[in-house]
Amino acid sequence: MKYVQLTGLLTLFVLLTATNEILGQEWNFVKKKDQIMLYTRTEGTGPLKSFKGVTDINGDFKEISTMIGNPKDLRWWGDNVHSIRVLDYEKDRHIQYYLVYDAPWPFTDRDLVTDVQITTDTLTGTRTVYSRPLPNILPENPELVRVTSYWQKWTIQPVKKGVVHLTLEGFIDPAGNVPDWLYNMVVVDTPLRLMREVQKRAKE
Repeated sequence: MKYVQLTGLLTLFVLLTATNEILGQEWNFVKKKDQIMLYTRTEGTGPLKSFKGVTDINGDFKEISTMIGNPKDLRWWGDNVHSIRVLDYEKDRHIQYYLVYDAPWPFTDRDLVTDVQITTDTLTGTRTVYSRPLPNILPENPELVRVTSYWQKWTIQPVKKGVVHLTLEGFIDPAGNVPDWLYNMVVVDTPLRLMREVQKRAKE
């Protein structure tokens, strides 16, 4: 009986270890800038890294959570979005987007079809905005590189009145001709840029 129990525990341990390797390694601290803690980790078994930004913001929780995930307020996507089209929308629950991103020369612009799920924890009030690619919805444009490996997750947590704990995690495989080393060198620019925008808006 003890042998069976031990075997079961070992099997569970192996499964959990494999799951951790698939989902990614532990987050590694990179730097702190503008009160934002920035991290990276290896995404799955590939060479590219995912990103994470964490900060506390002085601001109104309702206003911040409304901005992130609001299809009428597109600045939370970043200033390198060339165009964006809302394909489907259900308030505070679900959005589908088609986005075109400007890529710096000499790289080709990218496009992305994404599905956004918005949930709110009824006990804590924490709001989660999770985006993932949505395949086979729109035909690919031969003049653009279609992004197919991508995820992004905002977590907006009320800490106390006037203070919001904000976390942004994500990964994007830019595909095409972008070198892995170049992507990994600038990967934390994404959470830094987007969270700065939220900080700015909160102050306003």
